[in-house]
Amino acid sequence: MTKSQKMIYIALLAAQAVVLSLVERMIPSPFAFAPGAKLGIGNLITIIAIYTLPFKDSFTVVWMRLLMTTLLGGTLSTFLYSCVGALLSYIGMLVIKLLGSNKVSVIGVSATGGILHNLGQLIVASTIAQSWTVLLYLPILSFMGIMAGIANGIIANYMMAHINTLKFFRKNQLKNKTSH
Repeated sequence: MTKSQKMIYIALLAAQAVVLSLVERMIPSPFAFAPGAKLGIGNLITIIAIYTLPFKDSFTVVWMRLLMTTLLGGTLSTFLYSCVGALLSYIGMLVIKLLGSNKVSVIGVSATGGILHNLGQLIVASTIAQSWTVLLYLPILSFMGIMAGIANGIIANYMMAHINTLKFFRKNQLKNKTSH
């Protein structure tokens, strides 16, 4: 794989994540019992990046998504919520992934990300509100995060098994890990 191929792949993943995030923003929350809960479809690309790129490059995808979605219609508060949620989710998914594929699947890693994303956002909300009672919403959002994470994990698994470009980058990522 050339440096140019890798740069193009990173840019494409970031662009896809931005588009998915912006499309999701336009969709009204489908969960009447959980206001603010979203499907997290932009996180699908984060999962794919984690499994097909080295840490630095997958982090670049996440960071580019955060910046671009904010620039394309976000506010400072949406950036704070998204940033803390995405970073906590990303770090948690990396840690869980390091446990090894023989212990935790892509679906488990994704579900972890869904829970941690919501936790991060609630931490920001409780800080802004100066009240920890906001965290009482965590069980509902955790359930929604798990469900969305499972769905994203299933989709990511399918895509990485059936899309040649993703198979190429995943295989290359695994090869690089074993050669170090």
